[in-house]
Parts: sequence; structure tokens; C-alpha cells
Amino acid sequence: MAGANDKTRFLREGLFAKYVVSLVGLVVFVLAVNGAMESWISYRATRTSLTDGLEDKAQAAARRIEQSISELERQISWVTRASQDTLEKRRADYAQLLHQVAVVNQLFQLNGDGREVLRVSRQSTTTGSNADLSRDMRFTDTVARGVSYAPAWFSDRKPMMSISVAHSGFNAGVTVAELDLSFLSEYLSDAQVGKAAFAYVVDPRGRVLATSSKGPEVGKDLSKLPQVAAAVAPGHEPDTSGTDFNGHAVMSAASTVPKLGWSVMFEQPTTQALMPIRDQLVRIALLIGMGLLVAILAGTLLARRMIIPITALRDGAHKLGEGDFSHRIEVHTADELEDLAGQFNRMAGQIQETYSDLETKVEERTRDLAQSINELKVLEEVGRAVAASLDLDAVLPTIAARAIEITHADAVLIYGYDAEARRFNLVEANGIDKSADGAHVTIDEGQNILSDAAGSGEPIAIADLDQAAGQPLRDVAVDAGFHSVLVVPLVDQQGTLGSLVVLRRASGEFAASIIGLMRTFANQAVLAMRNARLFTEVDHKGRELAAAHETVQQQAAKLQEQTEQLRNWNRSLEERVEKQLGEIGRIKRLERFLAPQVAQLIASSDGHDALLDSHRREVTVVFCDLRGFTSFTEATEPEEAMNVLREYHAALGELIHRYEGTLDRFAGDGVMILFNAPIQFADHTKRAVKMAVEMRDTIGRLTEKWKNRGHSLGFGVGVAMGYATLGQIGFEQRLEYAAIGSVTNLSSRLCDEAKAGQVVVSRRVYGMVEPWVEARPLDDLVLKGFNHPVLAMEILSWREEVENVVDAAAVRKRG
Repeated sequence: MAGANDKTRFLREGLFAKYVVSLVGLVVFVLAVNGAMESWISYRATRTSLTDGLEDKAQAAARRIEQSISELERQISWVTRASQDTLEKRRADYAQLLHQVAVVNQLFQLNGDGREVLRVSRQSTTTGSNADLSRDMRFTDTVARGVSYAPAWFSDRKPMMSISVAHSGFNAGVTVAELDLSFLSEYLSDAQVGKAAFAYVVDPRGRVLATSSKGPEVGKDLSKLPQVAAAVAPGHEPDTSGTDFNGHAVMSAASTVPKLGWSVMFEQPTTQALMPIRDQLVRIALLIGMGLLVAILAGTLLARRMIIPITALRDGAHKLGEGDFSHRIEVHTADELEDLAGQFNRMAGQIQETYSDLETKVEERTRDLAQSINELKVLEEVGRAVAASLDLDAVLPTIAARAIEITHADAVLIYGYDAEARRFNLVEANGIDKSADGAHVTIDEGQNILSDAAGSGEPIAIADLDQAAGQPLRDVAVDAGFHSVLVVPLVDQQGTLGSLVVLRRASGEFAASIIGLMRTFANQAVLAMRNARLFTEVDHKGRELAAAHETVQQQAAKLQEQTEQLRNWNRSLEERVEKQLGEIGRIKRLERFLAPQVAQLIASSDGHDALLDSHRREVTVVFCDLRGFTSFTEATEPEEAMNVLREYHAALGELIHRYEGTLDRFAGDGVMILFNAPIQFADHTKRAVKMAVEMRDTIGRLTEKWKNRGHSLGFGVGVAMGYATLGQIGFEQRLEYAAIGSVTNLSSRLCDEAKAGQVVVSRRVYGMVEPWVEARPLDDLVLKGFNHPVLAMEILSWREEVENVVDAAAVRKRG
């Protein structure tokens, strides 16, 4: 009865069930993996094909929409011709466009100031409403770009947008056309979209502008749908899946109308698109079911053939487990199971043979374990001794005694190494009287076993001292009856500390376990020695720190006194810095109203008394102004004239500041600059001419910019050199630093004679800068206020290479 139960359990829970389950699982796994791979490949291919088809349709619809908008823009631009210069002509063109283009609801014209002058629709015509649309984006964007597209809006649930086109000519105005976008649905007919799919067009805000027959209603906000949000988001790749306006999963493709920012969406329900995949999954499920039945039948037949030999193997293993090593398993299947039964029988014989030796080996192992435990106890005692005391006289005797105990040696010596004397000194001995005189007490560094072990860092063992000649320890050890020695060096990362010497009366090799154990004892001795030395050093440093602390306290008192003195100096320094900062602020405020040089002079003299006295000095005067500026201001709005002057003065001011000229005054477009007053320069004429040439080039670039804005202006410069009276002029409430003399008049007259782009200088000025300039002579000039003709030159360019050579020569001369 028990055998029947075991067999039933074996069939239900044993190898039989595992074999059948494994075979069935393998078949099902192979079929399932194959079906899954085929389904995945088919799914990817179907999805890619459908997505590509939807994307092609979306791109085609987007192109047709963009082409239609471009055609509408072209037709609207026809009514912006400059030849239609009257409202009546413009109204006729607007009426004709409304008649020809049905999608245009109305048109209206804005003049150059953004005010409505004409509005034409199919129902009415309005003129002269004068509504101000100058800030409307349809006007501002069109003036800046020529054409603009306003965002779509809805009127009575109809999508609308406007196209604005600028008229030909300067400040000619804008035509705005309002369009009905209902025509966009023509591009999304069922014939173009397909039976299963639907399509719609959304603006950048996600609102529906046009739709197919199955799509969402016009005006519906779909910005929350994931595929729509991805399509309208800038720089984001469109999603190929999402949900439709009813919450159903769809496959999606999108294409953008770049000119308008609209997105054309083509979508198809996922359930319809993946219908072939569902059919394939049903076929795979049927195939897996058939394979499962076949695998169960085959597994059952094969597993039944294995029950008898496996049962015999199990019973034999049970008997071996109970200790019956004489039992043998009988299996005759001529396969691997028979070989396994043979291996069981051979194993039983081997176990029977080795069992008798097991007790002996256990006893030997027990003795080894006892010895190991004893060694661990000794090591623990030595470790506690090292950790408990810093006194070598207490620690080293413990190490020596326990070393003798654990190694069963006859004597143990511990040597300390004196680095200064370069020798080993005996510090502890057990088994030998350490107070006795002899060659073993002090051993000099050299050719001996202690030095050899310290140099290699490895233990050295001598099995027979009778054969070791020339060693200082040999005679003493042999006379004392010792015949073998083990030397373990006491070293660490900082150097040699000594040696641990183990002596035995009997000859023979030291076991590897003894050598390893002595290494551990040596490490403990090194730790004790190093701790003792560190304690001595720390104690010495403590006494030194105590002495240093008293010195630091004395220095701290002196430092406190010096700190108080430094605090007083800091207060004095802060007062001086505050005074200097106030003077700097004063200079900055003066420089906004006076020439920087004059402001500096006033600040440095604590007032303007130094400027009240008139004085005479040779100066170079630069006078410049714009050609055609008077007529320009008469024909131009004051705001534009001020903008030009700001650009003009900013360019000149930067150059005047760089060359350290003194700006005498602004007079509209006329500017006079002094050099060598109030600050003197040895090369003031050279500075003035070089600045004038750079002014001409800089303002020349500005005139090209002004010409693009419709302004015809030129720039002329006059430079003269001579003596002038310098000082203060004005009245009590307003004083200015000025120069008076014929040199200022000459500079102004030369500027008047200069044509656009010319720098005219007097011959005296030319004589001062001749090495550095390219120039040409001018006809003698008859100037107003001068009795004789004036010789003048036109400066063509400044020669930088000559300037560099002359400056280098001057440096060499000074050196």
C-alpha cells in the first residue's frame, strides 16, 4: 500500500510531472515566442505602412492648402498697385476682387499712418472712417515684412482669417483682406481622406479650422489631445498615436503649413487599423492549443518509461543514506540510468573503504584545532598587553614569554635597532641571562643574520648553527647549547626597529606555521615599540608647546597694542578715501556738462579760480558740421532730425574722448574741439588731424546708413593752428571755458569750404603732420574775414606705418 502511494506521489509531484511539464512548457514556449515575434513584426509593418500612408496624405493636403493661400496672397497683392492712386480706383479694384474670389468677405485700406480710409464688402462700401489701427498687428507686421497673416478667428462658427499686403511705394499704406476659411474642408473630402480615416486642420492654438465628414466639428478646441499638442508645439516631433475627440485610440500623422503655422492631422482608429493583427493572434492561439495536446501525450509516454529505473535508484540511495554500504542497485536499461546505477555502486564501495580511516583523521584534526585555539589565546594575551601599556619593559617580556610558550623554543631574544649608532642592542631575553656580557648583547650592522633579515624584510631560519660560520650569534648560541635559530625582522613603513630571535637546542627546520606565527608576534612587538617611541615624542612636544604657549601669550599682548594702532590708522584712511570719493563724484557730475579736461581742472583746483585768469596759448582747433543739414531739418520731422543728431554726436563724442580733445560747444550739427587747452600736449596738432581723419571715415559710414533712410547728408572738417586767448566767459549763473582768436574763425571758414567727405587744413597744420599724411593742395581760398588768400591742403589719408616708424625712432632716441 505504501509503495502504491509513493508511486502515485511520484507521478503527481516527482520527475514524471516535471518531465511532462518541461516538455509541454518547451513546446508552448517555442510556439508562443514564434507567434509573438511574427505578431510583433506584422504589427510594426502594418503600423509603419498605415502611418506612412497617413503622413503622405497629410503632407499632400498641407501643400494644397499652402498653395491656395499663396494664390490668394497673389490675387490680393494685385489690388495694391501704386498706379491706383485714388479711392475710386482702389474701390473698383476691391469690388472686382470680391467678385472674382468668393472666399474674400471684405477688404479695407489703411493709409501710411495706420488709419482706415476705405472698406468694401459685398453688402456695403465705407470711406473716410479714419479708424486708428496703427497699433494693430495687421498694420505693424505688414509694414515691417510686406505681407502678414493674422491668426484665425471664428465668426458665427465660421473660421476666418486676414491677409495684409503693403502697397507699393514709400509709406503708401496697407490692404487687409478678410477670408472665409470654409473652403479648406474641400481639401479633406472622403475621396482624399479614405473610408476608415478622418482628417482636420488646427491652428497653433489647437482649434479646428476645417474637417472631413467623420472629423470633429469646426471650432472645437483639441489642444488637450496628445497628438495635437505635439503637432502645434514648436520644435516637437509629431506623435504617431493618440486619442480622438471621442476618447478612442487612433493612429495619427501630422504635417505643418509653414507659412501659417497650421497643422493638418490625418487619423485612423487603432481598432480598425490593427484588425489583421487580431486575426493573426487567433490563429497563433489555436496553433499553441494543438501543440499543447501533442506535447502532453508525448511527455506522458516518455515519462512512464523512466519510472522503474528511477525508483530503483531512489531506493538504493535511501539505503546508502541509512549506512548500508553493502547494498548494490540493479538497473538494466542500457542507457545513462544504468551508468548512473553503476556509479552509485562504485561510490558505495569507496565510502565503505574510507569510512574506517575517518575516525583517525577526525582525531588528528581535533588536535590541530586545539593547537590553533591555544595560539589564538596567546595572541589575544599579547594584543591586550600591547594595548594596555606604553612601557616596553612591561610589554616585551610578555611577548618573549608567550613566544617561547607557543613555539616550544628554548630561548627568545628581542633586539632594538639604534639608527644613529647603526647597531642592534639586546632589550629583552627569555631563556638567556640578558645581564651577562657577551657578543650577543650588542651586534653592529653589517654582514650578520640580523642585518640580512632587516634588509630583506623576511624571516631567516638556520636549521644547524654548527654549519653557519661567521655569525656573531653562533659562538654564544653554540656555547649555550643552541643549534637552530629563527630571526624575524621588526620593520614597518618607517624603517627598522629591531629583530625577534627564536633559539632551539635541537637542530632542524622551523615549520612554516611557526614562521607565520612569529611574524604575528613581530608585528605586535613593532606596534609596542612604535607606540612607546610616539609617546616619548609626544611628551617632548608637549613640553615644547607649553614653552611656546607662554611666548604666544607675550606676542598676543604686543599684537593687541598694534591692532589698536592699526584701527586708528584705518579710521584716518577711511576719512581720506571718503574725501577722494566725493571728489571723484564731483568730477563725474561736472563731466556731464563741461569738457572732461575742464572738469578735471576745476576739481583739482578746488574751484574754478584757475580758469578765471585769461591766458594765451597756441592751440589746434577742429571745426566740423554736416552738409545739407539745414535743408534736411526743413523737410524732415523734428523727431527724425533729433535721431540723426544723436547718432552723429555719439560717434563724434567717442572719438573726442579717445583723442583727449576739449569739446568747446555743440551748435546743432556744428562742433568745435580744442587741442592743447586746458591740458597741454606736445603732439596736439597730430592728435587733431588724426581725429579729424577718423571722424570723416566714421561719419562716412553713418551717411551711408542715413542714405538708406532717405537722408542726403555729407560731412566736412576744417583744422587750423594758432594762438588764442583762453579763459572764462559768460555770466554769473553760467560760465564756460572758451577760446577766442582768429584761429577759431579760420577753422570755421575752412570747414565751410570743405565739401562732403573732405578734411581741409591750413598749411601750417599740414607742415606739422606732413610725415604722417597723404594730402593734396587746394586752390588759394578767399575766406570771409581774411584780407589775403589762405593756403590750404586736403588730407586724404593717415599713414599708420609711418606713424609706427616715427614713434619707434622717438622711443630709441629717448632710450
